[in-house]
Amino acid sequence: MMPLIGVNRRVTCLWLFMMVISSGCAQPERPWSGASADGRVTAARASLADGVATVSYWRDVKPILERRCVVCHGCYDAPCQLNLGAPQGIERGAHKKKVYDASRLLAVEPTRLFEDGASEADWRKKGFFSVLNPPADGNTQARQAGVLAQMLALKRQHPLPTVAPLPALFDFSLDRPQQCPTREEFGDYARLHPLWGMPYGLPGLTGQEHDLLMRWLDEGAPYGEFDPLPNGYAERIAEWEAFLNGDSLKQQAMSRYLYEHLSLTSLYFDDLPHRQFFRLVRSRTPPGKPIDFISTRRPYDDPGVERVYYRLDPMRVSALSKTHMPYELSHARRTRWTELFLDVRYEVRSLPVYHPDVASNPFIVYRDLPVSSRYRFLLDDAQTFVMQFIKGPVCRGQVALSVIEERFWIFFLDPDSSLLEANAEFLARESKHLRLPTSEQVSPLGVLSWLEYSRLQKAFLKAKQRYLEENRAQAEVEGLKFIWNGDGQNPSAALTVLRHQDSASVVKGLIGRDPKTAWLVSYQLLERIHYLLVAGFDVFGNVGHQLDTRMYMDFLRMEAEFNFLVMLPKEVREKERDLWYRQAHQSVKDYVYGAHIDFPYESGIEYRTADPKAELFELLRTRLGGALDRRHDLALEPDAGLHRSLDVLTHARGRSLSWMPEVAFLLVTDGRESHAPPSLYTVIHDAGLSNIAALFDEEKRRLPEEDALTVARGLIGAYPNAFYRVDRAGLPDFVKAVMELAGEEDYRRLAERFAVRRTDASFWEHSDLLHRLYFELSPIEAGLFDYNRLENR
Repeated sequence: MMPLIGVNRRVTCLWLFMMVISSGCAQPERPWSGASADGRVTAARASLADGVATVSYWRDVKPILERRCVVCHGCYDAPCQLNLGAPQGIERGAHKKKVYDASRLLAVEPTRLFEDGASEADWRKKGFFSVLNPPADGNTQARQAGVLAQMLALKRQHPLPTVAPLPALFDFSLDRPQQCPTREEFGDYARLHPLWGMPYGLPGLTGQEHDLLMRWLDEGAPYGEFDPLPNGYAERIAEWEAFLNGDSLKQQAMSRYLYEHLSLTSLYFDDLPHRQFFRLVRSRTPPGKPIDFISTRRPYDDPGVERVYYRLDPMRVSALSKTHMPYELSHARRTRWTELFLDVRYEVRSLPVYHPDVASNPFIVYRDLPVSSRYRFLLDDAQTFVMQFIKGPVCRGQVALSVIEERFWIFFLDPDSSLLEANAEFLARESKHLRLPTSEQVSPLGVLSWLEYSRLQKAFLKAKQRYLEENRAQAEVEGLKFIWNGDGQNPSAALTVLRHQDSASVVKGLIGRDPKTAWLVSYQLLERIHYLLVAGFDVFGNVGHQLDTRMYMDFLRMEAEFNFLVMLPKEVREKERDLWYRQAHQSVKDYVYGAHIDFPYESGIEYRTADPKAELFELLRTRLGGALDRRHDLALEPDAGLHRSLDVLTHARGRSLSWMPEVAFLLVTDGRESHAPPSLYTVIHDAGLSNIAALFDEEKRRLPEEDALTVARGLIGAYPNAFYRVDRAGLPDFVKAVMELAGEEDYRRLAERFAVRRTDASFWEHSDLLHRLYFELSPIEAGLFDYNRLENR
């Protein structure tokens, strides 16, 4: 059901208004969702004028919305800003302006659900219009005139054509014009686009689902009183809020640092059931009183009060895979934070200020907090902090994605390395060169400010080169002791980032073949990435801010690549750099290894083969040992037959693979008569590129002869492009068809045999099955997939 369709290339979720997760999925009996933004249930929606509503939002409506609608109508990228993941979002309605607008020269006012408006009247003043039915007046036609109701009715009147692929009148491009018809404009919309009812471009709802939603809308879309939190939650919240709101300067500095790094995560208690998540928020009121939200553009902005209190607020929207980043709160966690930030001997003389020039630079703001403590805090959950720059405030990480390779591995400097011991003094001395872009400092087009950041980065790289030459950790070279091995047990020690054109995933472990590039990340790099792409990114900012952010991220990527490059023999470094940056200008290469930073020394690592990069990757695997996460590793597939067939795809390379989608979920069944559970895999397209140094014209840098596939166990990615369902006996035929692709017609024949297309009568059944399996396999990490990139082929 989606009254609003369309999107600009920068907008994340478009029109596809459908959802997933079957009613049979592992869910709490009824997730607690908290009160409305102003702490009260809106009386007009709580009950009918003549009695209690006959349809329950929580029992009847919410499961349907989640199965068929919410995935493209959540987060800032919901078409027309209609967020159906919470009843308050439905009540807020829709807006004709987009949050994501790459042409915007001026920043716009934030419109965050639960933060920037406390009532329906607030949202109307901000330009939102209702999508619900007018108040009941005895006229059935009038009661069913809301945009949601009309979108549902339009789909019933004009079902989805069964032809595949769907004709060109269905526009599934990411840059399609956005459609946001009001109730008064809907007649023209229906006349021009009779087949654009909701769910858009997908099979319609069942008769029972349709009738139930229409009854609910007819009754005034009530959602009733909220349940209290289950037993045990109040006590646990009180414990954590007491810990986070200590009075000493050391405690207050610690809590501010934690908040600026965790404000986007989904917090949960390890020992309590019901899969209830919370977010860490700033409040004007202390624990024990209702939360009085402090809403600012960024977590480090001035709160405007003398004392900030950090509170746990129950999350009130459906968990989406594209934004859901769970973070555990446990007794062990509190003990760890106490050891890192409170038991360590250091002094906080005064609390840091909130001026943007200072607050955006963590090396100045938190100079009193030990560097080692900050770094260990980040390493404990490195996947979460890297994931935030992918999922983060932009829902899908679009700004960051054109600046990263298709697939690469990340390793980390060991916190016990002597390089880190000297790092605190170095960072304090160089903090002036580590200033990050903020929206206040940028021109509308961003170019002039970028030149200033380029100058600062050059100065920093020169200082870093001197630092490395003075602090060579030769004693740590043996066994690669300067590489963090997760203390033998933390699987965040090695991460794989997989780019899917305009979305990406971060998983633990080393997935796929040896990649073209890798990153070695130190504390300062991890911190700078966070404050650039997460804490400091303003999704409502102008195009200059976005450009500055994108171009500054180039510096951070190239610095991480330099760190990896200097582990290789000196004579191969430039050759390897040139492979990564084919067709790039020499001025770009110099930021990686050259005029701006060099290291004219051998690393001290002893190489014995003619392929030192492959040898280095093997040494890194050995260093990581038991900490290496292998849950997605195809080599551990217990079924030898499945492994042999799929392994063929992992070794494939060339133009035939360029016809494959970015992300495909492959479900392998064991025959119609078998009751064995299906096997799940993700097939990811790794596009060959000459370099990623340019902001535009990626197609001109494509090298399809270098295209490859990564095949992983389980489900990876929030935005599947295709679903394949293959019987085990037919798997060799599927693999053969992929290997022999020579054009779009070949792919259509493959899809006819093996794909569950958007027009398939069993589409929703397959969708529900995938979500049920996903939630069973990963009950904490799972969220709803987003279907707006589902192919029409």
